[in-house]
Amino acid sequence: MPISPNQGSTAGGTAVTITGTNLTGTTAVHFGAASATGVTNVSPTQVTAVAPAATGVAAVTVTTPGGNSNPASFFYIGPPLVTTVSPVSGQFTGGNPVTITGLNLSSTTAVNFGANAGTITGVSDSEITVTVPRADSVGTVPITVVTASGTADGISYTYAANPTATSLDPTSGPISGGNTVTITGTFLSTTEQVVFGPDAVHAGGQIASFTIVSDTEIVAVAPPGAADAADIVIQSPGGNADMLSAYTYEAGPSI
Repeated sequence: MPISPNQGSTAGGTAVTITGTNLTGTTAVHFGAASATGVTNVSPTQVTAVAPAATGVAAVTVTTPGGNSNPASFFYIGPPLVTTVSPVSGQFTGGNPVTITGLNLSSTTAVNFGANAGTITGVSDSEITVTVPRADSVGTVPITVVTASGTADGISYTYAANPTATSLDPTSGPISGGNTVTITGTFLSTTEQVVFGPDAVHAGGQIASFTIVSDTEIVAVAPPGAADAADIVIQSPGGNADMLSAYTYEAGPSI
């Protein structure tokens, strides 16, 4: 006698469909000692009902004029709780994985980022992994987790704009580094790292210390480098801003 779904909230209210034989004339459905509500005899092989509140595992039986059926198990699940999401931000285009932690998450059926559904890739009782959907706009959206025992929210995710870098001053400095370079652009307030190097876009480089002045300005301290043109890469949750061969390391004079 299958029950679908076979799990639901401890608060009750889960609508279930019970399939079996000789169900005509069903007069009651019991979840353990508790009676279900909304019992409807759909056909000789199907009954629908609404689970009462309970905890643990309930033995579900159907009562007809012919007697009581064999029991089938229904599993009560506590309400879900979500506590963290990591990372907490990412690109506007989505596509990156995040991990959500909490409790009673094993029956998760959907994870919504605002109005958009993420793609669930893994579920356990305490953790969900999900691929972030594309955003409708830049900004912070609530995350809602839907499970068989209810929904959970209270955490959020920020879609960051892709930064741009339009100019820097000065455009050159000594190979010893140490001079300050002002970078201007847009969406720079979420900058996580600034890198200088001859091929920083592809091969990494030297990480510079920096200070965020505003959303349109960063002041970085140039690290040491070889005498040559260097890329500057600004890294943020929204993506990277690349300035190719924008800064030149100058060798000092000698006589």
